[in-house]
This record gives sequence, C-alpha cells and structure tokens, in this order.
Amino acid sequence: MGLNESKGNMYDWVTHTWNAVKGACPHDCDYCYMKRWGNLNPVRLDEKELRTNLGIGNFIFVGSSCDLFAEGIKHGWVADTLIHCSMYPDNRYLFQTKNPQLMYDFRQIIPKGSALCVTIETNRNYVQMGRTPTPMDRANWLGVLAESFDTYVTIEPVMDFDLEELVELVKQCRPKQVNIGADSGGNKLPEPDGEKLQELIYELGKFTTVKPKKNLKRLLPVIGYIEYPEDFRHEEQ
Repeated sequence: MGLNESKGNMYDWVTHTWNAVKGACPHDCDYCYMKRWGNLNPVRLDEKELRTNLGIGNFIFVGSSCDLFAEGIKHGWVADTLIHCSMYPDNRYLFQTKNPQLMYDFRQIIPKGSALCVTIETNRNYVQMGRTPTPMDRANWLGVLAESFDTYVTIEPVMDFDLEELVELVKQCRPKQVNIGADSGGNKLPEPDGEKLQELIYELGKFTTVKPKKNLKRLLPVIGYIEYPEDFRHEEQ
C-alpha cells in the first residue's frame, strides 16, 4: 500500500511505484509477471490509495502492477488516479500501457511533464499477448501522443519479430529511449535468435537510445556494441 521505492532495473530514473488500480489486468497476457503470485483478485480501485502522499521531487511509475489504461478499466478509476497525481505537481510520472488509445482520451488530465511508454514486444500478433491491441495500433497512438509528451518504448519480453517492420513501429513512436528485455518467467515464448536481436539493437540505435536489460544476456551473451548495463546509441560515421 502507498508509495513504494522502485526496485526494478529497467527504469533507473524511476524512484517510486504507485498503484491505485489493483488486481488481475484485463489484458491477461500469458507472461504477465504478476501471475507468478497465483490467481489475482478482480481488478478494482483501492480508494485508500487516493489518500497517499506522493511527495515532492519523485519520478513515479503509476500502474506498475496493472495496466491503468487497459480496456475494461473503469474510466472513473483512471480519472481519479490521474487527478490524484496532479495534486502533486512537483513530481514526474511514468505511465506505461498496451492501450495508448485510452491514454490519448485522457491526455488533457495526464500531468504535464509525464513520460508515456508503450509496450511493443514484437510487430507480430501472438496468442500469448492476450486481449491487447495490435502492435500497430499501439505505435499509431503513441506516435500521436509524442506531439505533447516524452515517449518511450519497452520491448519486453522480446518475441520473434520481422526486423524492418518492428523498427518502423518503434520509429513511429518517436521514443527518447527503448528498453529491451527477455522473458524471465520460463513462458516458452517464440524468441528471436542472437543475430536478429543484435541487428535490432543496431538499427534502433540509429535514432534513439537503447537500454538493454541484464536478462537479455540469455538470448545475446555478447553484444559487440555495449557493455552492460550501459545504454547504446549507434552514431553514424
């Protein structure tokens, strides 16, 4: 309950996480890390969280355990969460989703200076992705939001992809940074080989900063362009 110090290793600039909407995410992706704790309660708004003091000078990942903008989340819950964030304007906020169309609908009350992130695991549509919008839809809507917000893309867990198509989707999002990580839950997902993954990192690095997660070593033990945990950005000669 309340504001929690961030212990993840994907966003080293995030200081805290906070979740007002809790429970089983309606997207129901097979590889959702929350499923490791067994069956979750139905999704709900925890009204006690709306009394949380979010502090000053924090960078808070809002909705880290359940996609706040998932189809099926009551719009009143989304609004209550965003309004509470706006009461603490001296913070910055990260909102990550697989449904940026709903994020667009709420753009007027998303706190100014927020960072918006979309998850795009692949350009393909795999059954393991649950009830989520297509990667193309996600990229289209985040690209529109990039007109008003800093945008980021997370490719985790990375699944097998078509190189040119995935690069174009990510480029459409105009991200300041792309985070890439592998499946760490043993979900037997379709995954790219090391050569293709290295090509992806190289191509993305032509137009944005790439942040590899340490678990990517399982798929790509040696990356010629970076030393973990540094970022990579290819500079054209």
